[in-house]
Amino acid sequence: MVNNSKNKLDKIKKIAIVINNSWYAYHFRLNLAIDLKNNGYKVIFIAPYDIKYSELIKERFKFYDIKVDSKGINPISDFRTMISLYKLYTNIRPDIVLNFTIKPNIYSSIIAGILKIKSISNITGLGTIFINQSIVTKIAKLLYKVALDFNNKVFFQNNDDRSLFIENRLVMRNKTDLLPGSGVDLNKFIPIQKDLKNKKIIFLLIARLLKDKGILEYIEAIKIIKNKYSNVEFQILGSIGVENKTAITKDELQIWINSDLVNYLGTTDNVQDVISKVDCVVLPSYREGTPRSLLEACAMEKPIITTDVVGCKEVVDDGINGYLCEVRNSKDLADKMEMILNLSDDERIIMGQAGRDKIVKEFDEKIVINKYLNSIKEILKQ
Repeated sequence: MVNNSKNKLDKIKKIAIVINNSWYAYHFRLNLAIDLKNNGYKVIFIAPYDIKYSELIKERFKFYDIKVDSKGINPISDFRTMISLYKLYTNIRPDIVLNFTIKPNIYSSIIAGILKIKSISNITGLGTIFINQSIVTKIAKLLYKVALDFNNKVFFQNNDDRSLFIENRLVMRNKTDLLPGSGVDLNKFIPIQKDLKNKKIIFLLIARLLKDKGILEYIEAIKIIKNKYSNVEFQILGSIGVENKTAITKDELQIWINSDLVNYLGTTDNVQDVISKVDCVVLPSYREGTPRSLLEACAMEKPIITTDVVGCKEVVDDGINGYLCEVRNSKDLADKMEMILNLSDDERIIMGQAGRDKIVKEFDEKIVINKYLNSIKEILKQ
């Protein structure tokens, strides 16, 4: 009887979710882990430890701390990460690893490949290094080419990124598939009507404070609008002091606050509460995978404004659930904000409802989870 129980336990497949950030793991991949567990898999998380989100993950799943210099370009640090992954995978022997974010996509894929462990990577966005072409871009492409060759499946969040990788021969087409971003939990992000007694129109930008997110264009557009309208407020929600060469400084942010241009809301674990109180969510980014903030805003029936670029344009049916503006063009962004300002309450509500309908049809988190479940089942059979 003991032997039968042991054999049954041995047959339970072990899945490792590997991410460079515990906050990201908790907010964006916990539901995937729960569904995997409910389908009979043993799930473990591998990510850098932090005192809050790692502990929340540990309430439900086994968690392993791994050091990942998520933004740095330090070969010694990255080599240490690879050695740590090698030791960990040799010890725990996962049946398949699911990689998210750039460095796990690269280094975890390579180590898993060396150890003959099956793997899936998710290209959630190409980041600053692909926006600003440099020697680092060439190195990243080379590393991706090596790493993705080991993967059994590579998910992309938009067709432009997928085509770019295929055309540059970084991955074979037959390994690739598309996901609708990270998807949205439609039971969590539900429509909450803003109090219409508050006649002030509120715009919200949700993003890390990076220039590549279009923060400077947002500020310039605010100046244009503030010269014409008084019944309007602008907010920013997102982390400051990010380790990135395009990061906005605290001094820059303070100048904008002191000039009464924006209200800075910091960060929150309850983003839906913030979204519920605004009229429009804005993201003038230079490039994305598929931005979660826009998906969540649409799910909550808020009109959106974003740039006509890779990753962002897929979320907008222009003039239906929001507006597209030109990238790096603050004047055009201001024009689209003014269009929102000139809508009636009913027109904004109708636009928001169209956004919810789009998310339900195209970006439900269940679509993402089912693709993972089917791919994992298929790969483990091979």
